[in-house]
Amino acid sequence: MCGITGVFAPGRDAARLAFFALYALQHRGQESAGIAAADGGTIRSHKEMGLLGAIFDEEILGELSGHIAIGHTRYSTTGSSIVVNAQPLLERTELGDFAFAHNGNLTNTDELRERLSPTTVLQATSDSEVMAKLIVESKGTMIDRIKAVLSSARGAYSIVLCTQTELYAFRDPWGVRPLCLGRLSDNGYVVASESCALGTVGAQYLRELERGEIVRIGPDGLESYRTDVEAAQPALCMFEYIYFARPDSKFNERSVYMARYEMGRQLAKEHPVEADVVMAVPDSAVAGGIGYATESGLPYIEGLIKNRYIGRTFISPDQRMRSRGVHLKFNPVVENLHGQRVVVVDDSIVRGTTTPRIVALLREAGAREVHLRITSPPIRHPCYLGVDMATYDELIAANYTVEEIRQKTGADSLGYLSLNGLIDSVGRKREEMCLGCLIGEYPNVPAAHRVREAISS
Repeated sequence: MCGITGVFAPGRDAARLAFFALYALQHRGQESAGIAAADGGTIRSHKEMGLLGAIFDEEILGELSGHIAIGHTRYSTTGSSIVVNAQPLLERTELGDFAFAHNGNLTNTDELRERLSPTTVLQATSDSEVMAKLIVESKGTMIDRIKAVLSSARGAYSIVLCTQTELYAFRDPWGVRPLCLGRLSDNGYVVASESCALGTVGAQYLRELERGEIVRIGPDGLESYRTDVEAAQPALCMFEYIYFARPDSKFNERSVYMARYEMGRQLAKEHPVEADVVMAVPDSAVAGGIGYATESGLPYIEGLIKNRYIGRTFISPDQRMRSRGVHLKFNPVVENLHGQRVVVVDDSIVRGTTTPRIVALLREAGAREVHLRITSPPIRHPCYLGVDMATYDELIAANYTVEEIRQKTGADSLGYLSLNGLIDSVGRKREEMCLGCLIGEYPNVPAAHRVREAISS
């Protein structure tokens, strides 16, 4: 999962706008970040490992001149967490140079790699470079080349691309990864992974890009190209609603905050418990915690204070960092917890690394009982489409029953939201969502790819 943005802003400093948009998307990737900018003749870029604030300063942003820019924050799902895999990528064609940034994960990378010329040199280890090289080696206009990618690449991909004079954005035929469009007040445009980034730069939300849609923005304005998606099942990732997206974002007019609030309310109906207070694990579970408290009639408290300078433990690049991060990330509010029967609402239990430590923290703070309530069903299957859940072995719910998980976490009780409860809370049709990590049914993942991933892992 990554964050991407693209800016077309005549007469303005597009790189600076892209920087602020990326700040709103930092939660989607914390390993590396980069920005590329075009001024009508030259594309300049800068990317490094680390967080945006540590990478970019006034001097670096000042060197990225131009009215077109794209940006990327990365968390790796394929390819190592090294600077060569940071984005945007820069490529050269007979049409001119272009910069490229990708959010998602391909499921036929090996097949696509075999289509490349034998003389093509791949410097990175990610699937993103394979897609960029496909554009380089395709024929025709940039729109023709992008259409060639859309017809051959399987998996999840939302992409922004800039040439010296134009900005392009496109989304896979299944619509797995989000991408939205906004308008600046001075006839410019912004595209971004989430709508929260639009408000940060003063852009008005217009709409989500459609599945398989290509948007071209240039001196003559905006043009949209639709590709045939009849054979592709709509499949927006459910984990966007559960965990990844910022709560102030929306997808197709559905507020992420309100979806999570409804998850909490439904969870209280499905798994009530005698308790004194309700708390949430900050930040992604807060709306669900408030919803649970509202429905149950119990007071909502702050039980844990989060260190805002520690990243998201789920998207840390390795297990050792995840384990260490839990101890640095939270501190209990003893006055709210001592002697209380506490309902703890969290968004998910993926590996089971964080939850036992949280339960232990609450007990050390004097909580008399700890009842875990999870605003998603058990995650029992890997993700092949851009979330770092690659194998069955690492998923606690794939290997243990709910009661066994309760014992491992040390909680007094454990309740998960039902699949129907989740779908009802989100307010979308079941057939419009990717539920692969929950039920093992994937919209566009070949069986051979799943077998190959299992063997390689």
